[in-house]
Amino acid sequence: RLLRRMRAVVLLALAAATSAASVGGPAILPLAGARMSIPSKAASMRAMSLRGGSADPFEVTAKPTAPIEGQKPGTSGLRKKTRTFMGENYLANFVQAAFDSLTEVKAPVKGGTLVVSGDGRFYNKEAIQIIAKIAVAEGVSRLWIGKDGLLSTPAASAVIRSREGGFKAFGAFILSASHNPGGIDEDFGIKYNCENGGPAPEKVTELIFEKTKTISEIRSCDAFPDIDISTVGSTKITHGDKTVTVEVFDSTEDHIEVLKTCFDFEAIKKLFDREDFSMCYDSMSGVQGPYAKKVFCEMLGAPASSLMNCEPKEDFGGPDSPSHGHADPNLANARELCDRMGVAKDGSPTGAANTPVFGAAADGDADRNMILGSGFFVSPSDSLAVLVDNCEEIPYFQGKKGIGAIFGGKGGLKGCARSMPTSMALDRVCEAKKIPFFETPTGWKFFGNLMDTPKYTPFVCGEESFGTGSNHVREKDGMWAVLAWLQILAAKNSDPSKPLVTPGDIVRDFWSVYGRNYYARYDYEGVDLDSAKKMMSRMAEMAGKWPADSFGDYTLKLADMFEYNDPIDGSVSKNQGIRFLFTDGSRIVFRVSGTGVVGATVRLYLEKYESKDGDLNQHPLEVVKKLGELAVDLANLKEFTGRDAPSLVT
Repeated sequence: RLLRRMRAVVLLALAAATSAASVGGPAILPLAGARMSIPSKAASMRAMSLRGGSADPFEVTAKPTAPIEGQKPGTSGLRKKTRTFMGENYLANFVQAAFDSLTEVKAPVKGGTLVVSGDGRFYNKEAIQIIAKIAVAEGVSRLWIGKDGLLSTPAASAVIRSREGGFKAFGAFILSASHNPGGIDEDFGIKYNCENGGPAPEKVTELIFEKTKTISEIRSCDAFPDIDISTVGSTKITHGDKTVTVEVFDSTEDHIEVLKTCFDFEAIKKLFDREDFSMCYDSMSGVQGPYAKKVFCEMLGAPASSLMNCEPKEDFGGPDSPSHGHADPNLANARELCDRMGVAKDGSPTGAANTPVFGAAADGDADRNMILGSGFFVSPSDSLAVLVDNCEEIPYFQGKKGIGAIFGGKGGLKGCARSMPTSMALDRVCEAKKIPFFETPTGWKFFGNLMDTPKYTPFVCGEESFGTGSNHVREKDGMWAVLAWLQILAAKNSDPSKPLVTPGDIVRDFWSVYGRNYYARYDYEGVDLDSAKKMMSRMAEMAGKWPADSFGDYTLKLADMFEYNDPIDGSVSKNQGIRFLFTDGSRIVFRVSGTGVVGATVRLYLEKYESKDGDLNQHPLEVVKKLGELAVDLANLKEFTGRDAPSLVT
């Protein structure tokens, strides 16, 4: 009797679930392979189509709305506090404005495929459902979503460029505030990547911003069922003659397949097989965890103990974690990794024993990277220059793999770029190797046109803010940078009978050839935006008017407001930062960052060059200290910002 009752309950539950799905009700969409608690009936729920019923899942509801102030995308999309995004219509307004802009620029939205995923931070899952309903209302016929709503930013680019042969999706909404903290009281973000897999260009982001200022309605298919993003599979939703397909897939598969076209994993595995080699990788509780497990443990054979913080968390570990929930791979926040590697907060060695040979970390959305040796910090600017100097060790640049084989001909790197504030170490390598070189504004989108040009393919680019990548995708790629370093280490350690060459050895060898660009960045966070703008305007107005005695022991070569003329499409980007260039190769750069969510962040970049015959073993912060004092005086920084000291020094 009890068994009969249980069977009746199960059948009723199955009937209710089927009925809810058939009318497009509030049920969660079951996907292929869904783990349901219905033994023999589960298979019949696969690839379900919604048919009939009184509710139309594709009925478009036009809801009135009004513009919300301040929805201007920064260098990497729109970022605000999570609770702001959770406010009425805040996310929906921006997404609708984006679709209205895509329609205006004639993007193939209707009948098209859209990628929607993020770094797993708080509100990621809810945001996916909101975007899906608006996308269906705009005529999108297929949605691609990473399992659990997770896709690293470089993986999202890889999905656009390579899934199902490549370029099937017209774009992606990436839900991330990158390296900013996550949680209900922290930060959230969204950005749109276009058909080449890269961030939308300025002309599109500016159009989106203009649309947010005039928006009057949000169009949404509210009856479209919520999507079960926890299970891999494909589901078709049909009503009348219209069908929308939802595909949830393993978030790692496309990105890893692309990485296989760049590197020789067998050679790297031999490095891992050496008894004197060890590594530690920190995903900082961000989206990189599943990728790290797949690449380092399953493919390269590293023990699980070599990974830390590889379970994605909505708050990246929260305030009680060693990083305080700030998944930013730098010396201040990646302290758990740095302590294990024997690297102090100022980059100096701590003298810790039994440290791994190689260490690396990723940020929340896994586009950034930090590289460490045992007791040795590799600055992002040096890392970029070292990778280019050793590019012949990487198959992608030998013309043997991937796009390098297609465009590279006999092999070799065809172009390089750095953001303007990034140190000039790369410039010296490109000059020596006669590689075409470009200096762009901060923001990965400015590399896009160069990466899309066959003349400069294969291509490498990077930023001082721990971002490095190539044109295998159209985003900076933390995993790519780490594998590039491992490939170089593998090449220099191919003979197991010889002593191990370490990251520190490689960087010191680099300095012995090119000299050293001592470098530091001071961040002044939460500064009043108007005050920051006034400070920048004053320095711009002083260009060409500075008294000769304003610079102490330095002789001014050039002072200007950096302006970028894109060599591919001729577009001009103005007001990209104040530069002071001195005759000895030193630089001072000021820029107001576009990645914060509260107030403004004034970034001060300091660089002093030391030739290969000079003292190459000084501490960077000591070397640039006097240059920093000069910079603060030139800007009247204390007067404009009220700050006596930076919030963060890296």
